Amino acid sequence: MIYHVPWIYTPVRTVLAIWHQLTKTEIPELAKCSVLMRERSRVEETIHCMQRAGAGNLQVISDFDMTLTRFAHNGKRVPTTHNILDNRLLINEDCTKKMRELLNTYYPIEIDASRSAEEKLPLMVEWWTKVHELLIQQKIRKDMLARAVKESSAMLREGYKVFFDHLAEHQVPLLILSAGVGDVLEEVIRQNHVFHPNVHIISNYMDFDHTGVLQAFKGQLIHTFNKREGALSHAAGLRELQGRPNVLLLGDSLGDLTMADGVSEPQNVLTVGFLNDQVEERKESYINSFDIVLVKDETMDVPNAILRFPL
Repeated sequence: MIYHVPWIYTPVRTVLAIWHQLTKTEIPELAKCSVLMRERSRVEETIHCMQRAGAGNLQVISDFDMTLTRFAHNGKRVPTTHNILDNRLLINEDCTKKMRELLNTYYPIEIDASRSAEEKLPLMVEWWTKVHELLIQQKIRKDMLARAVKESSAMLREGYKVFFDHLAEHQVPLLILSAGVGDVLEEVIRQNHVFHPNVHIISNYMDFDHTGVLQAFKGQLIHTFNKREGALSHAAGLRELQGRPNVLLLGDSLGDLTMADGVSEPQNVLTVGFLNDQVEERKESYINSFDIVLVKDETMDVPNAILRFPL
């Protein structure tokens, strides 16, 4: 005969253990071999806290290039917003050559795990400034941007529509903080039909003259390692982000970890890092910095699974 012991007589520790199992976050996607976590229990507890607080307390802050967009597809690199401008409609062959030389010079520095952010910062400013100067010299026409995006091989990550639509449906703000080109970024989202009213973008925007020709870039330069300043100066002015202390942060660079610094009185911040390149060299630093690390994962499966867990 089996006797069922009433809850009232069950030791407190046993009750707590059973309750933990009943309420444990069950997200199968976190068990994928491409998912690395330093403290799985902390990740699950953070997700559970977010779930209890509800969608009304959540905001999502994300990088764009190589985070919301793919890093590669079928073994070929997917263009960033700057790379999309490498189109004969917009720039000449000499400009293309110079931009690629700059990429080959500065990108290895950006992802060099042996260099500190402080050491990289002035070099990133130097890189972005030189690229923007080259683009301004090309007198890019605003009316050609949409066609350049359409002709490019730009791709958002698999599952992007579920991600964008789910956030819009639950009225969760999505703040995209990008060191790319905002005008191009907007066009990529628009052409994928996911530019919903809850999407807010902080990026490097082009300044066109009255004839629609690029004459400068607007405002403060945003690069990989000064996103904290961008977050602090812009995010506070977005009323939609106020009163949302829980943050899901998505990025592909250690510099992206500062994007939530503009959040007022954060309670729960869950960081997800896409480790796209030089995996072995950078794996340790990513695991020590992000709550969840996604290794060569070209999908939005994990972010979507976290958002599906009833928020």
